[in-house]
Amino acid sequence: MDVKTQRRIAAKVLKVGVNRVKIDPDSLPDVALAITREDVRRHIDDGDIGKRKIKGISRGRAKAVAAKKKKGQRIGPGSRKGPKYSRLSSKDRWINKIRAQRKYLKALRDEGYIDTINYRKLYLQSKGSLFRSVRYLRNYIAEHGLAKKRLPEL
Repeated sequence: MDVKTQRRIAAKVLKVGVNRVKIDPDSLPDVALAITREDVRRHIDDGDIGKRKIKGISRGRAKAVAAKKKKGQRIGPGSRKGPKYSRLSSKDRWINKIRAQRKYLKALRDEGYIDTINYRKLYLQSKGSLFRSVRYLRNYIAEHGLAKKRLPEL
């Protein structure tokens, strides 16, 4: 049975493409006799002609991965690209660096290696990003003779 015309008319009525028109195989002879739009509409109402659903792309797997990432999973060595510090934001790097320097300065002050005046100067210099690490801070103190006694090893 040739239902090409009926399929075309149904596509226009249903406002879908020709390939999405679904005709019931049992009622094929009846549909083949439909010649007007009104006949096709009647078959649509009866359920002989319908439209197929659009096949979408499932987001299920993507949602599962996103949920795991939110929990902090999937960050092992096999998932990493780039070196350690390129994965940190510049602010996080700054926080790590300044906290280490401030902790070191406080330890030196509390143990009597530097006085409060030098502590304050060095604290502000650290804040101004003069030292790139605790080692550079220690070398600066040693070279400029700011320590009262010999500094402990790192």
